[in-house]
This record gives sequence, structure tokens and C-alpha cells, in this order.
Amino acid sequence: MTDEPGTELPRTMVVIPCLDEAVHIADLIARLMPSAERLDMPILVVDGGSSDGTVSLVEDLAARNPRVRLIENPRRIQSAAINMAVADHGETYDYFIRIDAHGGYPDDYCDRLVEEAVRTGADSVVVAMKTAGEVPFQQATALAQNSPLGNGGSKHRAGATGRWIDHGHHALMSVAAFRAIGGYDESFSHNEDAELDHRLNVAGFQIWMTDRTFMTYFPRTTPDALFRQYFAYGRGRARNVLKHRSVPKMRQMIPLMVAPAVAGALLAVVSLAAIVPAFVWIGACLAYGGWLALFRGERNGLLAGVSAMIMHLAWSAGFWLQLVSPGRKRSGAR
Repeated sequence: MTDEPGTELPRTMVVIPCLDEAVHIADLIARLMPSAERLDMPILVVDGGSSDGTVSLVEDLAARNPRVRLIENPRRIQSAAINMAVADHGETYDYFIRIDAHGGYPDDYCDRLVEEAVRTGADSVVVAMKTAGEVPFQQATALAQNSPLGNGGSKHRAGATGRWIDHGHHALMSVAAFRAIGGYDESFSHNEDAELDHRLNVAGFQIWMTDRTFMTYFPRTTPDALFRQYFAYGRGRARNVLKHRSVPKMRQMIPLMVAPAVAGALLAVVSLAAIVPAFVWIGACLAYGGWLALFRGERNGLLAGVSAMIMHLAWSAGFWLQLVSPGRKRSGAR
């Protein structure tokens, strides 16, 4: 991003919530540093209690570069990390850029975000995610998440031309807009981004999805970790529905039926017809995985069908469990 004569760059800060990211944090900060120099940005690392050496690594970087600052996050969750950074350090800034500690970013990521915010006047600039993997199960999950089977056609997963949107992967946001709606709801450990976007839309703020940059997401590497993640996502989506009295979108309605279908299969002792919905779902996932393997030459295609099943079942189970939970009426409390 060039600073043309007579123009003043908006004041922007980078916020990185993290927990146990010693393997990635130094390389991530090194990648962000050139843009931090170009845009005169501080890099705030908000640590949620790491025990793997992350803190000492960041402290060492901060001692050598005043742009890097370490902040302690006693609440541990990402929503609290962002809220704390904006509350304590955002007063003199126009924008903040949220960086995921375990993500991958182009060298000019921050530059493109600021340019898009200035060009469009958007209150929030969001990005598409490209999912990638390094080990076989992670690669299979990436295949699933990059496909309609795994993302349901989600616009911030699929990517497209730049456009106004109601929700996307959080990247840059106006400090004023963020503060005006009260920041993230810290009662949400997952799905806090969609919940905040709902309030942004209701308040009349505008969200722009850029096609000029993107981030790379690395999925969980084991089936149990993937299940836990999507179970939490399902609970978070249900809490959004309860808090805002909203209706799930069609792409969310379909996987919602998975947990009831699997549970209904237990009635096969009464009628074999009870297993049909579950078998149709299993067949569809495995058939799509087979298509990926046979027609697209993806060596982990069949395994991608299994990853999709894990995500569908976990998300659906988490959603329904949250709905029937005795404490669900309190879940929307701020």
C-alpha cells in the first residue's frame, strides 16, 4: 500500500489472540512485520495462558521490536482477547485487523484489507478462507471444507467476486463500529463472529467481502479434535438462533437433520425403514468422496467423505443439544 502525497493512512492495529502457538507465532509475526512497518501498525499478541513457550517467544520478540506487545488474557477465549485489546488500546485507532494464530496469510494481507476499507467505506472487511492440510486426515478435511458438501455453499468459504455480505471470516473492522455495538459477546466461545455480524447488520453497519486477499485455514488433524470443534460450532450456532430469534439458513437446515436421522436409526429394531435416512446421508457423503477420488484425482477423496460425516454429525448434535439444554434460556445473556 502506497502513501500518496496529501493522503494519510488510517491508524490500524493488529490483534492476534493465541493459546499454545509456539510452533507458529514467531513465523507469523515475521510475516506480518513488513506490512506493520509499511502501515505503522502495532502487533498485539493476546495470550490466553499458553504453557508451551509461546509467552517467552513473544516476550523476546517484543524486547527486540517495540511494535510487538504481549497482553495477558485471563478469560482465555478469543472474543475476550479482541475485546480487551480494543478496549485498552483502540482509542487512537481507526481499524483493527484480527489475525488467527494458526492461519496462513499473504505478505500483503494487511495492506489489501486497509485499501479495501478506504476504497469501499466498509465498517468491516471480511475474507474468504482457503483450507489446506499437511497430513492425510487434515488434507481430507480440507477437501471436504472446500466443497459444498462440507461448507454448504458458505460464501466466505467458497470465495467469489467482491461484494456486500451479511457474514464472513473476520479480518478488518472499524474500531468505532465494534465499540458501538459492544464488541464480541464473551458468553460465546464459538460462533462469536456470526453473532457480532448479526448485530452489525441490525445496527446498519456494512460488511464488505474482498476478493483481493484471503487467508488459509488449517483444519484439525484428528477425527476426535474435528468432532469437538464442530460440536462447539453447532452449539454456538444454536445460541445465535436463541439469542436473536433467527431462523437457520437452508444450508444449515440440511445438516441439522443428521443427528435426528442417526438417532432414529436405533428404531430399526421396530422398523427397518428407520435406518433409511441415515443410510442415505452416509451414502451421499461416501459417494461424494468417491467422486473426488475417481474424477478429480484426489488421493484423500474417500477420506473426505468421512470427514464430512464427522462435521455434519458433530454440528447437528451440538445444535440440538444446545436447544434442549436446561440452561439454554440463559445462553443469550450478555
